[in-house]
Amino acid sequence: MALNLLSPAEIKAVSFLDSTKSNHHLHHLNKLPGVYTLKRKDCGTRRIHCSAQPPPPAWPGRAVPETNRKLWDGPKPISIVGSTGSIGTQTLDIVAENPDKFRVVALAAGSNVTLLSDQVKRFKPQLVAVRNESLVDELKEALSDVEDKPEIIPGEQGVIEVARHPDAVTVVTGIVGCAGLKPTVAAIEAGKDIALANKETLIAGGPFVLPLAHKHKVKILPADSEHSAIFQCIQGLPEGALRRIILTASGGAFRDWPVDKLKEVKVADALKHPNWNMGKKITVDSATLFNKGLEVIEAHYLYGADYDHIEIVIHPQSIIHSMVETQDSSVLAQLGWPDMRLPILYTMSWPERIYCSEITWPRLDLCKLGSLTFKAPDNVKYPSMDLAYAAGRAGGTMTGVLSAANEKAVEMFIDEKISYLDIFKVVELTCDKHREELVKTPSLEEIVHYDLWARDYAASLQQSTTRTPVLT
Repeated sequence: MALNLLSPAEIKAVSFLDSTKSNHHLHHLNKLPGVYTLKRKDCGTRRIHCSAQPPPPAWPGRAVPETNRKLWDGPKPISIVGSTGSIGTQTLDIVAENPDKFRVVALAAGSNVTLLSDQVKRFKPQLVAVRNESLVDELKEALSDVEDKPEIIPGEQGVIEVARHPDAVTVVTGIVGCAGLKPTVAAIEAGKDIALANKETLIAGGPFVLPLAHKHKVKILPADSEHSAIFQCIQGLPEGALRRIILTASGGAFRDWPVDKLKEVKVADALKHPNWNMGKKITVDSATLFNKGLEVIEAHYLYGADYDHIEIVIHPQSIIHSMVETQDSSVLAQLGWPDMRLPILYTMSWPERIYCSEITWPRLDLCKLGSLTFKAPDNVKYPSMDLAYAAGRAGGTMTGVLSAANEKAVEMFIDEKISYLDIFKVVELTCDKHREELVKTPSLEEIVHYDLWARDYAASLQQSTTRTPVLT
């Protein structure tokens, strides 16, 4: 069912697209079939703090390891928050292959008790948490034959205790959504380095998390492939050497579709990624390029690059995971087969490099690959880029609202409650509405509050039974 939105003349909200990357991009949303930009007007708001200073970046365009930082003997002790998810299971694969390098001291999962119990038996953590408290007895039963039983703490408090386990040096944050914010904050306050796989930590929580990380002298190490690539490329750069960040994108399911065909998109079309099989949400995000827009925001928070100096390029082969340009125009790139285990490994081992077997870690053969190609992204096909840049420039709680609204819109699209093009409408309308209460320097509570608000507001934009849009 298509979203039956009010016409531009009827909508009184303020468009936040006046802060897009450059004014000549503003017409792109108008060109996309079924999508329009909202009229812009001046508006006073009661909560916006325009004088707020931006948060300090996690890495100021360079990565220099501190000497004498090692604080442990033997294998490096780690905690994993979200151990039964994709990031968690791949992290444990790395631990299993490198028992002399890493050991697990604590695990936290959501509700997959069967897999969690298997992980406990194999890796023997001291502490285990299951977020779904009703499953604690089931977990205890599954571990009844374990000789050295771990301590089990249920619920959110258990996840927090795993994140700040006293023996852990690094915490891998693989839990999805804003549920990962509180454990990450707890880990930072306990002085743990963060192997970051939770996007909301920076996209929603950046204005709060980054000052906290600086206060506690905690390192935030990116575990996703694009930001790991950038992190690897800035190793050894002198201060002020970074000029530009270039994020590569596969282009998703519609990279070869004409724009005028997008109004015909079905859910099955959006889930046909040309390169690999992934979850539904990330596959749709790849199709809309919202995944890359969100990575632009993360890159800003991680490396301190201005939004004018962060660019996106379509790279269909997905071999170059991202690039940086230095002040003298040299471009440095990180290449490799698409495999999340490599960036996860680097967050765990940095600044060291760990030898990997060719059997489980195939080496890149450029001659076998043949060619690498690139093209500029189409702002008409991917209006998500302008929306993401605008949200990033607005800062504060706007970036979290953008992410939450997109997540809800994608959910509604997958459930066939809205059309593909409506995803962009829902996100823009939600961000426009949020301008009334934008908070530049939010508390953790405000970040979580507006994440929930954005999901509720986005959901309210579905067509009602009376065929009248519900906008409040």
